[in-house]
Amino acid sequence: MRVLIFLILLFFATIFVAPFIGPNAGEAQVWVFWQLRVPRILCALAAGGALAVCGAVFQAVFRNPLATPFTLGTASGAALGVSLLIFLAPGAGAFLTFFPAVSPLVLAAFSGALLSLSMIFAIVRFSRRTTDSDMLLAGVAVSFLYSSLIMLLQYLSDPTQTVRMLRWTMGGLERGGGYIPILTILPWVLPAFGILFWFHRELDLFCMGTELAHARGVATARTRTILLVTVSLLTAAVVSVCGPISFIGLMIPHIIRKWTGTRHRILLPASFLAGATLLVTCDTVARTIIFPDEIPVGIFTALLGGPFFLAQVMFRK
Repeated sequence: MRVLIFLILLFFATIFVAPFIGPNAGEAQVWVFWQLRVPRILCALAAGGALAVCGAVFQAVFRNPLATPFTLGTASGAALGVSLLIFLAPGAGAFLTFFPAVSPLVLAAFSGALLSLSMIFAIVRFSRRTTDSDMLLAGVAVSFLYSSLIMLLQYLSDPTQTVRMLRWTMGGLERGGGYIPILTILPWVLPAFGILFWFHRELDLFCMGTELAHARGVATARTRTILLVTVSLLTAAVVSVCGPISFIGLMIPHIIRKWTGTRHRILLPASFLAGATLLVTCDTVARTIIFPDEIPVGIFTALLGGPFFLAQVMFRK
């Protein structure tokens, strides 16, 4: 509980401090503060927290510390959906801005994520292999397939579309000013987190094994499907706005689990707070370190993720 209190304090400290970090914009400072920095930080909080929770749920369901929406193909599917929309209808993202949570970009990301999940289930069922490792391997294969299709679309596109796709796949939070990005993500983050938290006892049992969970009365197949679909849709909502931002869902559950244990009643909210804080911190550094240019935050988190897991291998007890 002390860890959770510490993360709450750190979370709110980040909210209040991060908007003030950055160069002075002179007469436009007030507009920059409220129309650029504040919405960007709110978007980073929602996206980082959501990705961390998704990683914790995937790792529990598959009992594998490497299981995340990115290793299982869900994020790649969402990215393919958005890339295909950019390729076929470059101006489609401008529609339905009065209700951004169901914009064409979001719907395209949802379609790609659910298609990826359906392919994984179909592969596992066709091969008559139902173990967690088999599903994980199927997800990795689908992820590679979708990544290659994204590269094919980039190659076939005109230069403007190619640059747009390439820049978007790097991951970033600089999607223009205003509050449209947070209004796109938040309607999906809040109910999805509520659903995932509702199943925190089932997630604890999944960590002990599918057989034990079934013996304790958990409808494992139905519960797993609900959890995977919820996490896939949540990931797709984040990817539709921020692009693929990797390693948040991989690093944060590892770190938080050492502090809180494996009880998801604490692990899920703690992961959300830590993931949100980390992404805001990374984005703040990425947008100021080489000002007036900035580093895409997806590249920045990837640069952190590699050394993190190298340290896990080298210093693991």
